[in-house]
Amino acid sequence: MDGTIRPLGRPGDLGWVVMAHGEVYAAEFGWNSEFEALVARIVADYAAEHDRRREAAWIAELDGRRVGCVFCVADKAHQAGCAGVAGDEGETAKLRILLVDPVARGRGLGTRLVDECVRFARAAGYRRMRLWTNDPLVAARRIYLDAGFVLTAEEPHRSFGADLVGQTYELDLR
Repeated sequence: MDGTIRPLGRPGDLGWVVMAHGEVYAAEFGWNSEFEALVARIVADYAAEHDRRREAAWIAELDGRRVGCVFCVADKAHQAGCAGVAGDEGETAKLRILLVDPVARGRGLGTRLVDECVRFARAAGYRRMRLWTNDPLVAARRIYLDAGFVLTAEEPHRSFGADLVGQTYELDLR
């Protein structure tokens, strides 16, 4: 198996996550800096305050070089009771900002990152995992479906300088 998966936490990891997302999505989909700013907010929120028992992130490396990442965070909207199902507070994890650099694709790193994220969420006691993505991300969607995620909602929107269809997927972790 090519590459390794390790916990996020080395100097430069956070900045790499933001930079890599900005560069890869601009090159592949023409997305503007709004997307990089969204990733920066997600990373900054994680760095500023996360519960190590319930939230984690991982970096994929190939030959000692960062080539991928994924984050598992608590679904704070549902914890706060916003737009949530009654009794959902603290039971839902979010899979965030999965990325595999084009030079490292086809080696199973995306699947391994998602598997690590799902394993962690189960061990942390979450009952479900949710993620939001966009329709052009076909390879990621395949990984999510293979992991058992189910499409639960779709909504057209204009973001990142493009017309997109946002998609919400959920996985029952019980």
